[in-house]
Amino acid sequence: MLVEPIGTVTSARAEPVDDDWDAVAASITLDAGRFGPEALAGLDEFSHVEVVYLFDRVDPAAVQTGARRPRGNPGWPEVGIFAQRGKGRPNRIGVTVCRLLGVDGRTLRVRGLDAIDGTPVLDVKPYMAEFGPRGEVRQPAWSHELMAGYWSAAGT
Repeated sequence: MLVEPIGTVTSARAEPVDDDWDAVAASITLDAGRFGPEALAGLDEFSHVEVVYLFDRVDPAAVQTGARRPRGNPGWPEVGIFAQRGKGRPNRIGVTVCRLLGVDGRTLRVRGLDAIDGTPVLDVKPYMAEFGPRGEVRQPAWSHELMAGYWSAAGT
């Protein structure tokens, strides 16, 4: 299987800090050798995009395949890697829905993309409400605690 990045993230964040991602404006620039501005035609009509990217700086030796406590927190249960969204995943793939601020040529400007500067982007898709959850959404209490400050500073 061959997956080639379509572009790269530019962000002021160079380290994968766990919280306050909504404060981060970033951009995704498509590979000029493969894409022209027409690849993004019409995308600016959407408020959000779904970005698929690679956690390329996770050491393969740090990849998790079993269970662990999210963020190493002893107050949270040990859960399998597929029951959490940690970066040390088997294929090191991240997926985030973020706000689309604008499209300029081959560059998308976004807010709330939890990927650091230089991250390879594998795909970008418009977010459509019809692809969101259908029916009731449930999740365990520890996951709400974990996410309290992820998007905003100290859960504000």
